[in-house]
Amino acid sequence: MKEFSECIRTAKERLLKMHFDSGVGHIGGNLSSLDLLMFLYHKVLNKDDVFILSKGHAAGALYVTLWSMGYLTDEELKQFHGEGTKLTGHMSPNWIPQIVFATGSLGHGLPLSAGLALAKKLKAETGRVFCLMSDGEWNEGSNWEALIFAKQNKLKQLIFVVDCNGLQGFGKTKEVADIEPLSEKFLSFGILTEEINGHNLKEIADIFSSRNEKGPRAIIAHTKKGCGISFMENKLEWHYLPMTMEQYRQALKEIRLL
Repeated sequence: MKEFSECIRTAKERLLKMHFDSGVGHIGGNLSSLDLLMFLYHKVLNKDDVFILSKGHAAGALYVTLWSMGYLTDEELKQFHGEGTKLTGHMSPNWIPQIVFATGSLGHGLPLSAGLALAKKLKAETGRVFCLMSDGEWNEGSNWEALIFAKQNKLKQLIFVVDCNGLQGFGKTKEVADIEPLSEKFLSFGILTEEINGHNLKEIADIFSSRNEKGPRAIIAHTKKGCGISFMENKLEWHYLPMTMEQYRQALKEIRLL
């Protein structure tokens, strides 16, 4: 785990550089999800699995994770948010096998993932479908319809992870449209539901070492927006702001001390 922690640290540094060089925001939600993305790609996903990033504003974290796996080059990361780039702020599909759908209009990832899981079931294909979501997008009715669909069809191939950082575009999730506790609501649908610290590698490893053979599975990962950077953690403004040079240097310093 120590060696893998260093791998994650390197990815965080590259994420910060990519966002700083391009002068764009959304860094907070990228840092809340990067540990989960890195673990999924390096330790969990196999060749028959599919991953869908429903919270498409964390595209930067996915690009850096793919870079860490060798699927993207450093030169390609330099094109992030540029003119005519394939590395758009919200993902463009089908230019690389690992990006199946365009996402970011929240509430689409889980329905698409449920459809993929049903296809695997009907075709008797191996592999699972993983979907990483935000907590704020559970304000979208399409997710609850997808939950009913997944349960009705006993989609044991489907695993969705909620990056629960407590913040969304206009404030705290509890203040915008409070739907907590999510776990109780998922359980009421008959969904196997577990909760972890989304930045604790041991808890992440433990949760993904087990399987569910009865139906869809929910993992609520409690995270921090802007995780690891003191002036960003749990701050709404880092859903939007780009970093100044001084902030970038401070962020790098803090990441290197983790």
